[in-house]
Amino acid sequence: MRGLADTLIAAFNAGDPEAVAALFTPQAVIDDPSTGERFDGYRGIRDYILRFFVGYHTVTRLLSIAPLAEGRAGLRVDFTGDFGHEIGRLDLTVDADGRITRIDADLEQAPACRLRDGEGGPATPGQARAGTGIGKG
Repeated sequence: MRGLADTLIAAFNAGDPEAVAALFTPQAVIDDPSTGERFDGYRGIRDYILRFFVGYHTVTRLLSIAPLAEGRAGLRVDFTGDFGHEIGRLDLTVDADGRITRIDADLEQAPACRLRDGEGGPATPGQARAGTGIGKG
């Protein structure tokens, strides 16, 4: 599972939605409550990468990996980018062939100070994703 996690993070950091999608099954799901959305299949996965990794110039670093059950692992990751810095989790589920069938993703902790609508400063992906009006394009 560690090799798959390293390959996934390298593809995230390369900003290559095709390389990321190739690691998933065609019916895979990414469920990310911090975005308020669920991303289904290759099209959804590409959209997720383009919007939240390429769009925010996100760099992801693996902090730890722990087995959750057979075919499942929990990744704790460090995200940096145009939004600043956040810690998150990616719970991966893989099939017997080692392809990702599901990722349950979320932010582990809120930054010390979240901005409200109309206040200045950089937005975090969580703020833009949550529909606060900050960082929306």
